[in-house]
Amino acid sequence: MTRRMPCELLTPVEMGRADQAAAALGRPVAWLMENAGRAVAHAVRARFAPCRVLVLCGPGNNGGDGYVAARLLEQMGWPVSVAALSSVHGAAAQAAAARWHGPMAAFSAATAARAALVIDAVFGAGLTRDADPTVADVLRAARRIVAVDVPSGLDGATGQPRGFVAQAELTVTFFRRKPGHVLLPGRSLCGEVVCADIGLPDEVLEGVAPATFHNGPALWRIPSPAIAGHKYARGHVTVLGGAEMTGAARLAAIAARRGGAGMVTIAAPDPLGIYRAGELGTIVDSRPLATLVQDARRTVWVCGPGLGAEAARLALPVLLAAGRQVVADADSFSAFAGQPEAFRGAAVLTPHGGEFVRVFGPIGTDRLAAARSAAVRCGSVVLLKGPDTVIAAPDGRAAINDNAPPWLATAGSGDTLAGLIAALLAQGMTPWDAACAGAWLHGRAGALAGPHLVAEDLAEALRAAFAEADAR
Repeated sequence: MTRRMPCELLTPVEMGRADQAAAALGRPVAWLMENAGRAVAHAVRARFAPCRVLVLCGPGNNGGDGYVAARLLEQMGWPVSVAALSSVHGAAAQAAAARWHGPMAAFSAATAARAALVIDAVFGAGLTRDADPTVADVLRAARRIVAVDVPSGLDGATGQPRGFVAQAELTVTFFRRKPGHVLLPGRSLCGEVVCADIGLPDEVLEGVAPATFHNGPALWRIPSPAIAGHKYARGHVTVLGGAEMTGAARLAAIAARRGGAGMVTIAAPDPLGIYRAGELGTIVDSRPLATLVQDARRTVWVCGPGLGAEAARLALPVLLAAGRQVVADADSFSAFAGQPEAFRGAAVLTPHGGEFVRVFGPIGTDRLAAARSAAVRCGSVVLLKGPDTVIAAPDGRAAINDNAPPWLATAGSGDTLAGLIAALLAQGMTPWDAACAGAWLHGRAGALAGPHLVAEDLAEALRAAFAEADAR
């Protein structure tokens, strides 16, 4: 049975605190280093046939892990040599280096090119500067790379390269993954990621108090309908619709219905009967917003998809003043460009990158920090869409969702996500849980629907996505 990856993601600083806590519990660095090197050696042996291996060792504990892996692979009968960037620092790494009695090689591109497999144990996830160009030249010459912790030069906190980062075929990390293993481009540069148990007890997390998570069903639970419940108990979602791009509101409404809301209404002018000629089971109400918002049963609203910027500018303040839970999307961000305070009180904001910049300014190289800052500024959960979607809460929590296939990038997909999150809110999930669950279900539905999907395919695929979430 495959062991499920833990959902906590530790920054390099948090991982350092976990190591310190482990030492206080009787798990010294040297013991953890031995276990880490053994995990690397076993991962290599499980995936590669015996071949000529070059282990590149850096000056820190990452290099110490490399010396251990080299020694154990040699004991298994593999031809191994070590190339050291410099002498190692720290008692544990020095002891690991002293136990290596095999051949030493030049730290050069020519040496790397001759090896069938290179183990990159130069720099770990905590690198705070651009990698030395010499290291880049050596790694660039390697044919196949197994990285220890992260590929050298990759920022473990952000997933961004610090200088050149060579593509790894396999990355072996320890105890918990880092955000950089999940955020792009780090996720791609790492190749397959193995998270090895090296003996750190889970109790060290109590002092670390991680606030970043890999999104998945382990992080939230879909609410089950009460036996004696009724449609209003499952929540009433109202989607504001525009007169022109009517498909957007209809997609959000269909997703809200498939997402489990007890009742879904499209609130829109409908002079041509377009909304009323749509899907069975969706109610259309053309009364003024000021009238509709007085109905206390209409607890959750979707504001933005196909609405138009001017209509969104008028509607959002009314909904927030009435204390309704609002999922703000699409045209809402055009309506309030450069005005993040206008969203204060909204439950969930779902901008893609361009919309985020329109409201909050440049994202920069740290998507986690940008989303967290935006969540604090508006006091709402912010779901920054993308192939590495980030969900951030005002209290500092953040989750990274990585299950969305590339073919999910199609018109109407975001409208579906907004409606789905609204349905989960209507059933009593918190904004944080609803946004995390919605992102995962949306991505999984996209994968199940398959390549060449159009947004209309997602609602039907949600049935199977919900079933998978419930089974985990």
